[in-house]
Amino acid sequence: MYKGLIKGLSVIIGVAFLSSGALAQEGHPLKGSWIGEWSGNTTHGDFVLIVMDWNGEEVTGMINPGTDNMEIESVELDPTDWSVVISADGYTIDAMIENLELPSRALSGSWRSSNGRGDFEIVRQ
Repeated sequence: MYKGLIKGLSVIIGVAFLSSGALAQEGHPLKGSWIGEWSGNTTHGDFVLIVMDWNGEEVTGMINPGTDNMEIESVELDPTDWSVVISADGYTIDAMIENLELPSRALSGSWRSSNGRGDFEIVRQ
């Protein structure tokens, strides 16, 4: 009787373990659509939308896709401290990934360009 119960519990625990692992794997930590603010940006406004993708070799994407878009030129991710540097059209964003383990993780830091600088914070949607 106990052998059947233990075997049944083992199967349930194994299935739960495997399915939780499948859900946790979502690809590159920067991939996705991110919405937030880059305060003090008089050229593009305070609100920012960034869409990033991972092609297996590098992170690509756009800042403010649409009529005001800027193609991302480079992204540097340092996994030792989860710092990120994004460069696009004369802008440099220096940020840290916060809440890495959550789907709605954030990038928080600062931005700078020849037109100014300010705080930066976006959340993945």
